[in-house]
This record gives sequence, structure tokens and C-alpha cells, in this order.
Amino acid sequence: MSWIITGTQKLDPDAAVYIDRVEAADGQSLETAVKDAINAFVVGCKTDGTWAAIKASCIMAGARTLSGALVPLVGTAPTNYNFVAGDYNRKTGLVGGGGTKYLDSNRANNADPQDSKHLSIYKSVAPTNISTAYIASQITSPVNSASRISDNVGPLIFAINSGSVSSSYTFQQLGFLGVSRPDSGSLNYRANTTTIAVSSSSNFNANINTFVFARNVDGSPNLFTDARLAFYSIGESLNLALLDARVTTLMSDLAAAIP
Repeated sequence: MSWIITGTQKLDPDAAVYIDRVEAADGQSLETAVKDAINAFVVGCKTDGTWAAIKASCIMAGARTLSGALVPLVGTAPTNYNFVAGDYNRKTGLVGGGGTKYLDSNRANNADPQDSKHLSIYKSVAPTNISTAYIASQITSPVNSASRISDNVGPLIFAINSGSVSSSYTFQQLGFLGVSRPDSGSLNYRANTTTIAVSSSSNFNANINTFVFARNVDGSPNLFTDARLAFYSIGESLNLALLDARVTTLMSDLAAAIP
């Protein structure tokens, strides 16, 4: 692996490219401690073996501007629908509007294998409205198949290319939330630092983009959330506990680094 020296820092090359792009979008440099936090996250994910499974991701915190926050860490940049500068907080992320604001991740659900896929978010502030989607896609024909992390009138629900699994956690649960399908017959979901394995048969790998802050159902957004999110990732199956630890540390480090 080649490393890049920037000032006093020794940056992983992927972290260095990302930081350069964020600073270009922001129009100014990031604090050294913010760069260190990002670098540690990337290096940590590579050490854990989760980096290669992340195919689309944004760190929606740390950057100085909304434009910087929507620079992709991995993959294609999301398309912004109706978010404005005032919706963004460097420490806690981007707040949804609960009605019209969402991101199109520009990552098709079927870009990842039907039986190897994950979704994750970091929720820093709970929604005031329930029955909302944090990251989701769903089709209703030829079968009803969803990949999502959302609320269903209170409980958190999870799915990957399947029907939805309802959890004992509620919309008030903060921090890292993730779901991963390692095979055709089961999925793992994670909340409150606990991973739970359940039986769940995959039924269809739909060609539909995943939305963040809303659900893409048959090509249209609905179930908009007004939660505040600071991270999302989409990709192949991975160890949710390892990703949780890295994302949670990243958010703590960014909060400490930002004045």
C-alpha cells in the first residue's frame, strides 16, 4: 500500500483522495484532527476487512459545507433533492425534512449480489414522525421485495431483498443501524450495539436505486424522515459489529475535533 504524506500526517491513499475532494468542495482545508479521524476510519475498515464491501457511502459530518458532506467516500455521489446549507451540522449530520428532502444514492439495489448485501446508517437525532425510511428501496411487482432500514409506526424494521423483519427497537434508537444479508436464507440486523440473526428468505434483487432519508418505492420517494443522519453505506455483506465500531468512533472523533 502506498501512503501519502500531507504536512505532518501519513494518510492512506483512499483517505487522502477523499479529503482532497472534500476540501475542494468546501473551498478550504479541514482541521488536522478531522483529517486524522477520517484517515483512521478508512485504515480501520481496511484492517477489519470491511472496506472492500462498501460500494457507496457518504460521511455526512466533518466537512465544512453541505457540498463537502455529499462528496462520496466510496462510489457515486448522491443526487440531492431539496437539502439546503442550513440542514447541515458538521457534528451531527444532515437533517431530513419529513416531506420533500432526500438523497438518491445512485446505487442500484441489484448492483450488489442478491444474497450478499448490506445497508447502514448513523442516526444522531431521532425523527419526530414515525413510519419513515432512513435508507430504502422497494418494489411491489413482480413480487413485493424491499431492502431497507425504516420505522413502521414505532418499531425499526430491516430487510434485504425480502419481506421486512420487525425488531424490538423503536424509532428513538440512535447511533449505528445496519442490516446485512450473508446468504439466501438469513439476515443480520444491528442496533444498540447488538447484532441479531434471523431467518429471512431472499426473493428478488430489484433494479431500483436506494434512497436515503426516504424510501424509493417503484421509482417514487415516500416515507420521508426528519431524522438527522451522519453516515450511510451500501454494498456487499459485511460484519456489522466491526463497521459499527468504526463508524461510532469516527463520529465521536469528529465531534471532538470540530470547534
